[in-house]
Amino acid sequence: MRDPTDISNWHRIDARITSSGQPQAAQLAALQAIGIRHVVNLALHSHERAIPDEALRVRALGMTYTHIPVVFDAPTEEDFERFCDAMQGFGADKVHVHCIVNARVSAFLYRYRRDVLGVPETVARADLDRIWRPGGVWAAFIGDDAAVALPHRLPG
Repeated sequence: MRDPTDISNWHRIDARITSSGQPQAAQLAALQAIGIRHVVNLALHSHERAIPDEALRVRALGMTYTHIPVVFDAPTEEDFERFCDAMQGFGADKVHVHCIVNARVSAFLYRYRRDVLGVPETVARADLDRIWRPGGVWAAFIGDDAAVALPHRLPG
């Protein structure tokens, strides 16, 4: 089965971890079809593009669902700790992490891979930079002090 690259901002990190923006309800089955066992959502359920019954749909497909609502303008260390605990709890199972546009997720995965998994910073940063270059609170969140005063930037 091929990756469901029609999901908004789809990105394969490695054989175990994929990420994206908000999948549409019909696209959840494509995640299950490529072997995803766990879905983590970092977006707020109140967002207009959120799937109201996403947890039920994911569970109906035999996957687990973890919701860690991260306020876009205020990511916290507690959010990151909850994320790390969830990711560690999945063991070697395949996991898909999403938010609305893959910005929150890419920043969380960058830190997780760099700080927890020991992925070289340049490798982890290259995956982050494919999605966006965080400024402001997100630059602070990932420890990029030089970009704190800058706006968010898209690649290219």
